[in-house]
Amino acid sequence: MGVSLFDLTGKVALVTGCNKGIGKAMALGLAEAGADIIGVSGSLQASGSEVEREVTALGRSFKAYAANLSDREALYAFIRQVQQDNPVIDILINNAGTILRKPAAEHPDEYWDDVLALNLDAPFILAREIGKKMIERGWGKIIFTCSLLSFQGGINVPGYAASKGALSSLVKALANEWASKGVTVNGIAPGYIATDNTEALRNDPERSASILSRIPAARWGEPADFKGPAVFLASEASGYVNGTILVVDGGWMGR
Repeated sequence: MGVSLFDLTGKVALVTGCNKGIGKAMALGLAEAGADIIGVSGSLQASGSEVEREVTALGRSFKAYAANLSDREALYAFIRQVQQDNPVIDILINNAGTILRKPAAEHPDEYWDDVLALNLDAPFILAREIGKKMIERGWGKIIFTCSLLSFQGGINVPGYAASKGALSSLVKALANEWASKGVTVNGIAPGYIATDNTEALRNDPERSASILSRIPAARWGEPADFKGPAVFLASEASGYVNGTILVVDGGWMGR
């Protein structure tokens, strides 16, 4: 019985930003649990990508889409196409995101606009458009990739912090409306993970040492650390979990 709670056989999951890092790991975790994967990324190959090879090696199907989700016109075109091609999407993982670093007093409008377009606008629109179909069917799982900066302010990333703080409230807002309709909405907040987004921090000896000294697990996280949390929130195992931000940070927030 316990195993069946995490079984995603027959489910279809759309994962944004699936080409690498946390998004790729979550897509693989869902595939390992039995889900077929729809992947979208700005630079995703139409066929033959690494994530596609790894998903199909697990015996699951993979459909690839390339779309600039920060461009409103391209975003809506993608939504129309993906829903036409895939009438039922059971799971949505809103993972695609970006980060641009510059002190607040020098943070240009372009940085702010670009970050919020991909980190906040696109996830909301995707959740709304795909979520309404989930509501019609009475079942769905939506997961947002949040951040430690959903709780903290960070340094030199005001746009990123604003977008991730807003996402945590969006999770709660959607959960309040949709939990009674069979759609669970939750978030995952990664701690300090060894991905492209943290390369600058890991390459700064002082910042890196400071970060590691605060993590009780005494290591940077890895993308594979997100397989289990994603499967949990995408499966029946989390049926009574709504509006929660699951922190996956090696204990950082507890210090």
